[in-house]
Formats: sequence, C-alpha cells, structure tokens
Amino acid sequence: MTTDEVVYQGSFFEVLNRQQPDGRVFESVRRAPGVRVIISDNESQKVLLTREFRNELNAWNYRLPGGKVFDTLADYQKFLKSGEDVRIVADKKAVEESSEEAGIRVDSLDYIETSTLGSTVEWDLYVYVSSNWIKAEGQSLEEGEQIETDNWFTFAEAEKMILNGEVREERIALILLKWLHRQKEKNDN
Repeated sequence: MTTDEVVYQGSFFEVLNRQQPDGRVFESVRRAPGVRVIISDNESQKVLLTREFRNELNAWNYRLPGGKVFDTLADYQKFLKSGEDVRIVADKKAVEESSEEAGIRVDSLDYIETSTLGSTVEWDLYVYVSSNWIKAEGQSLEEGEQIETDNWFTFAEAEKMILNGEVREERIALILLKWLHRQKEKNDN
C-alpha cells in the first residue's frame, strides 16, 4: 500500500510524495476530475461540439461540453476522505455541465469510460453520451467562460475535425473518435 504526503498545494493541483511499499518515494500530481459529454442526434447522425476560447491555447477550440466535478481542490480532497464513489458526483455534474455550457437539458446519460492521464499525473475525465435531450433556455456560463454552442457536425465531419487537429483535447478526441467509429459500425450493420 502506498502513502501520500502533500508537498505542495495550489488551487487546482497538488504535488504528492507517494511512498511505495518497498520504501521508494515517487512524486506525482493530482487534480480534481472532470466530465465530458457526447451529445448526439442519432437520427440526423450529428454530434454537438462547443467552440470555446481556451486561455492555455490562446485560441478557440472545438470540444465536448463538460467541466470540473469539484469546483475546488479542497472540495475534492474532502470527498476523497469520504470513501464514496466519485462516479455518483460525476454523473450529476455531467448533466449540469451539459445545461450550463451547451444549453442542453439531458434526460438520460450513459457512462462510456474514464480517461486517465498517466502514471504520475492523476486527472481523470469521466465521459458520457446522451442521445435523449432537449434544448434548454440557453447557457449559464461561469464568469470568464467564452463558449459558443449549437455547433452540430455530422459524424463524418466530427471525425475529420478530430483528425485535422480542430479538437485539441486529444485524450477526449480519441474517445470521441472511438465512439464515432462504433456508431459507423452500427449504421453499417
């Protein structure tokens, strides 16, 4: 069993020294998890991609609606101590983020998978899909968010956008690409 010692804590990330069972200590970084939602119109074979200005890119980027599961690192740390399943909170946040960012009221969600970042960086993203939704009364963005919605692309267009780099959150782009491939296989059968 490993033990963690927090050696630095910021507002989003914390650096941990993780002592391994054999006594070695590894440094790792942890951030509270996030959610992403594939919102699809299966009848027209289209998927919604928001267009968002991302400060870290200093550019506009197409992406899936989503956001943080916990607003602060402190909230996440408190939750970790509870021993509860983060998926319960992630499920709820996926519905909320769909409404806030995309102006879509999701009636039902299906969990697809959890994207893990890497061995020394802990930042999971819980990915969902919804094809059962209705348009809500617009977005409810957080201060500073710049998100354009109502960008519906055919499954083929979305695939091209991923492959040409227009969807720059690459680990989510891969999950979306796999999902699009599964939809294509279903439609071909």
